[in-house]
Amino acid sequence: MLLTLARRYLRPYGAAVGVLLVLQLLQTLANLYLPTLNADIIDNGVVAGDIGYIWRTGGWMLAVSLGQMACSIGAVFLGARAATAFGRDLRHDLFDAVQGFSAREVGKFGAPSLITRTTNDVQQVQMVLLMTFTIMIMAPIMAIGGVIMALQQDVTLSGLLLVIVPVLGVVMGLLLWRMVPYFRAMQGRIDVINGVLREQISGLRVVRAFVREGREMERFGDANRKLFETSLGAGKLMALAFPTVMLIMNVSSVAVLWFGARQIDTGGMQVGSLTAFLSYLMYILMAVMMSTMMVMMVPRAAVAADRIGDVLGTTSSVTEPQVPVTLASLNDGAGPRGRLELDDVEFRYPGADAPVLSGLTFTAEPGTVTAVIGSTGAGKTTLLNLVPRLFDATGGAVRVDGVDVRSLATGDLGSVLGLVPQKAFLFSGTVASNLRYGKPDATEEEMWEALEVAQARDFVEALPGGLEAPVAQGGTTFSGGQRQRLAIARAVIRRPRVYLFDDSFSALDYTTDARLRAALAPRTVDATVLIVAQRVATIRDADQILVLEHGRIVGRGTHAELLASNETYQEIVTSQMSLEEAA
Repeated sequence: MLLTLARRYLRPYGAAVGVLLVLQLLQTLANLYLPTLNADIIDNGVVAGDIGYIWRTGGWMLAVSLGQMACSIGAVFLGARAATAFGRDLRHDLFDAVQGFSAREVGKFGAPSLITRTTNDVQQVQMVLLMTFTIMIMAPIMAIGGVIMALQQDVTLSGLLLVIVPVLGVVMGLLLWRMVPYFRAMQGRIDVINGVLREQISGLRVVRAFVREGREMERFGDANRKLFETSLGAGKLMALAFPTVMLIMNVSSVAVLWFGARQIDTGGMQVGSLTAFLSYLMYILMAVMMSTMMVMMVPRAAVAADRIGDVLGTTSSVTEPQVPVTLASLNDGAGPRGRLELDDVEFRYPGADAPVLSGLTFTAEPGTVTAVIGSTGAGKTTLLNLVPRLFDATGGAVRVDGVDVRSLATGDLGSVLGLVPQKAFLFSGTVASNLRYGKPDATEEEMWEALEVAQARDFVEALPGGLEAPVAQGGTTFSGGQRQRLAIARAVIRRPRVYLFDDSFSALDYTTDARLRAALAPRTVDATVLIVAQRVATIRDADQILVLEHGRIVGRGTHAELLASNETYQEIVTSQMSLEEAA
């Protein structure tokens, strides 16, 4: 997967990578050429006392060094740009893939894991690519070139390489073998710690309300300790690698000087050749060490690449139709009306033994209010989520104006829906920017009008800055009721043909609830309204009430009809008010 991602995302930067390879080659050749020039100065200039030769050769060494520096700068620059662009494009595609996921896929991976895959995992792969561009390409050239140049200096002394290089390779290989399990475990540990941290931050008020700070500190401490232990294990082995390599390099240098001195003493080798051979030995050992260290990083990057590939390779259960139907072409060109139908709908979560919803059939006409009520876990929210295709029905069909929602383009379907989710979520920004999620080109007049309908105008006017008042991430600067009213205003400003309210009035007091529904009635006179609610007072005036139990419709009718004939509805009503109040 690592190679697949590299080929896919580096293809647009092939020219830069090609130039980078040439620069790395030139830089390495310059590195290999310098010790030879140095040996010439010692053997032919210093020994002979030829100052002119020293100046000429020294000048050539300076020119080669400057060229090497220029190639190094260019290679690092191009490598950094290619690796950074790779990371940018990969993060973009990951985000795009997650945006296309249905709630099913998001739940499968989990939000903390998706965040880790988009940030830390991409960074691991990006770092390996950067190291490959700056080190790994140069290392084999330097190793091979170093062996060739060392043989040119002295074949007999080069026999030491047959011992030194394998010893270094075996030692680094053993360290790598021990490191791989730690690297594989590390990404999973990061997922866990992100999950615990996210949960604790989101549930901070619950933690404090039940005075469970101690327990949460223990949970985080346990996750943090496991990550620490895994990282420490890998860190110890990496810390051991450097002194081991230095020991082998220093012992190798001593061996070369020992045997080289004997060669010089017998006249079989010159002093300059020994210094050059020693430099080439260091190049070879450094190349082996760099290659091995790179290989140490590859397992962790490979794990990260596999995790990234899992996200990119996951196909959303909610897909765009190959030949989408446009709602604008329906109803003799008059545009969508918003008629909503559910025809024998079933929904089953993957791997579940029984469906959450089954046999659901009803029609919600434009200009009417249809309410869904039932006990907790009856499937009310799941039913509502089938309309905007947060999930797709596993059986039957959900239709808007007679067209299956799976045949409509997602953008076209979304344009006729106004969804207020059960958990009112606001984005960081301002009140105006949040309202414009519903209608990007909304005017101030339209925004104030929507706020007035949602009974939110008074508190927004009281805010410093009004519509431009800042909103924290998640809307934490507002109370639950204020967030809910702003979410309703965001849907109202859109003037959709179908309104979907998922228990959207639960945080409002009865008076505000009544005022809001009264203000909403004129806005929805020609629209289809589907309300999921727990509060009977919210839905008692609905044109059609559906009573849901265990994923099936067990009652259908008006408030008065159900109160007289449906036992389940009667139980819900009497749990909230007396029969006299209900009547």
